[in-house]
Amino acid sequence: MLKTAKQLLENISGLKTNMYNGDFLLTWDKTDDEIKATMYIAKILQELHKNNISTRVFDLGLAISNFRDNSTRTRFSFASAANLLGLEVQDLDEQKSQIAHGETVRETANMISFLSEVIGIRDDMYLGAGHTYQVEVAEAVEEGFREGVLAQRPSVINLQCDIDHPTQTMADLCHLDTYFGGIDNLKGKKIAMTWAYSPSYGKPLSVPQGIIGLMSRMGMNISLAMPEGYDLIPDTIDVAKNNSSKSGGSFEIVNSMEEAFKDADIVYPKSWAPFEVMKTRTELLRNQDSAGLKDLEQQCLANNAKLKNWECDEKKMSLTKDGKALYMHCLPADITGVSCKEGEVTKDVFEKYRIETYKEAGYKPFVIAAMMLLTRFPNTHEVLEMVARTANPRARHQ
Repeated sequence: MLKTAKQLLENISGLKTNMYNGDFLLTWDKTDDEIKATMYIAKILQELHKNNISTRVFDLGLAISNFRDNSTRTRFSFASAANLLGLEVQDLDEQKSQIAHGETVRETANMISFLSEVIGIRDDMYLGAGHTYQVEVAEAVEEGFREGVLAQRPSVINLQCDIDHPTQTMADLCHLDTYFGGIDNLKGKKIAMTWAYSPSYGKPLSVPQGIIGLMSRMGMNISLAMPEGYDLIPDTIDVAKNNSSKSGGSFEIVNSMEEAFKDADIVYPKSWAPFEVMKTRTELLRNQDSAGLKDLEQQCLANNAKLKNWECDEKKMSLTKDGKALYMHCLPADITGVSCKEGEVTKDVFEKYRIETYKEAGYKPFVIAAMMLLTRFPNTHEVLEMVARTANPRARHQ
């Protein structure tokens, strides 16, 4: 067995998890052991893949891909994760299904689940609706299994909703664990989760909410920076405060990017739309009020334009610990002079950390695969031990 994989397997052997036949919707619904198990299993899968070892533990089965918003990284990561484990991806295109004709969520959920193992859902457009929809799908397949409609209950995995983006933040955690040499070394580290200027207005709240909701469990010192009026969902702030209190970390809200960056070990400058704006936007979308949406966009872009100094540049990076903080981003970043005229980060700063952001993103397929394994097998540790011991090649090189 590979030395690194063996060490990681030892790390998860004593962890208690209760995820089998369940879902992965919000990180703060999972125990500390379940968070650690997800991270370690992702790293085991990555190590096995690097060493040309097949991890196809399914002979058949579907992984349903339901993206209700655009995506590059998460869409391909979900497909890669499914393939890594031996599942076939089937996209649910709602416009080509009976959903367009009024089919209910309960009916759709059961009809797509007869031979399915996993349902991955991205639904971040409507505030107050994305997580609710994922819960409704989970409840529908639970009922289908309980009543004998389904031979097994597929798990539901949140590929981003209005509240949290667990596959992204767990990938971020894997990256931090590697970069700082272990999860225990994150305790006491300062992370600046800050709003940043963007020439667009409707970016979801789920990434900053997910970051403060997860990293606050690691004993980190979190500085959440945002301009006046750019608030997050209040409940997620409470989650971060409670987690920090339990973990021995700290949590503060400031209205200055410079203040958040001061002595930070990690910076995560990322634009998002204000909570109140997203509430208004949701109502306009539901009412199909295109004129109202256009007016809202113009108002928000005008407000954003007053805050162009909220940009991650070399001067602000010099305020960080020894001027060497790790820059992180979920991608795609709005890069000044590259992807836009003025944006979240200067091209010099982004280029300096570009490869690190790619490494950060590279954990996502393995994180999603880890979520699949933990929710589909009651004995994930034994399954991975068997895979590592058998060491069947994934590619037979000539």
